[in-house]
Amino acid sequence: MLSKNLAGEMNAQIKHELYSAYLYLSMAAHFEAKNLPGFASWMKKQAREEQEHALKFFEYLNDRGDHVILQAIDQPPSEFKSPQAVFEQVLEHEKSVTARINLLYSIAVKDNDYASQTFLNWFVAEQVEEEKHASEIMEWLKMSGDSTNALFQINAMLGQRS
Repeated sequence: MLSKNLAGEMNAQIKHELYSAYLYLSMAAHFEAKNLPGFASWMKKQAREEQEHALKFFEYLNDRGDHVILQAIDQPPSEFKSPQAVFEQVLEHEKSVTARINLLYSIAVKDNDYASQTFLNWFVAEQVEEEKHASEIMEWLKMSGDSTNALFQINAMLGQRS
């Protein structure tokens, strides 16, 4: 069994991961409306990945004999200024997820919960990748400035995400 504190925070993490999926779906809808299908596809894949993260916590809590308690998910924003502003928001959001993962890890260390530390190691590495990808795309958009051609090239590249 997990400590009450860690189990509670992992239940909260399920909510945060599902909010991430919801946020990225909202961003996908925005990009669909703007006729940027590559950006929309990237966001939909990101949303599915966040759902998988939530399920990892769901399964881990069950595997450890704890009870999953689902929490309400906030409504994400539906209006966004520009592709660059979207990815600035994505980067800030991923940094907040990283802070939550770090909190979970610190609780596991305090609790001498080695199984949870091992489980959370995957998420620590995943967050490095998440922040890197968001930062790269944000920088590409900054470099492209007002170039429609560059925007369409980035759109095409993002649409190729497997």
